[in-house]
Amino acid sequence: MTFNIETERLLLREIRIEDLNGMFELDSNINVHKYLGNKPIKTKAEAQKIIESVLQQYTERGVGRFAVIEKAIGAFIGWSGMRLNTEYYMNGFTKYYDIGYRLIERFWGKGYATESGKAALEYAFNVMKLPELYTTTKISNQASHKALLKIGLHYKNDFFFEAEQMNLRWYNIKNLNL
Repeated sequence: MTFNIETERLLLREIRIEDLNGMFELDSNINVHKYLGNKPIKTKAEAQKIIESVLQQYTERGVGRFAVIEKAIGAFIGWSGMRLNTEYYMNGFTKYYDIGYRLIERFWGKGYATESGKAALEYAFNVMKLPELYTTTKISNQASHKALLKIGLHYKNDFFFEAEQMNLRWYNIKNLNL
């Protein structure tokens, strides 16, 4: 699977094995995991498993998260995009396309979540022709709540996610071009 999505400041492409150091920096940070159940990874081997899981999603499901590259420095700064969720029963859904993002902490507050999210949404609706996307955020994550609304998602309701013992917000957006 090879693709490139360009925005003004970012390149979204497939995640690669060479993104290992960036993925480790991302997912080993306690602050990044504050709203994700507080389970940061501890080793590069765990980061490699994350990358391998995404590569497997590309093969089996035809979609997975995109690496986000800041064009000015040519560096991996996180991931954004869709995945087909089949692992979790979430707010009454068991199989749905989830849109999301996760950025290395030093790249927070620059509008990259919104910029990459809008590009991923456009790809999902215009290229993949997906009818609808969903996502969640922890109720206390106001920055993510604001970014999701800027991307165009609509807040639907709050719910308790039993598997992780977390209070979450549920969002969706429909493809009006279909």
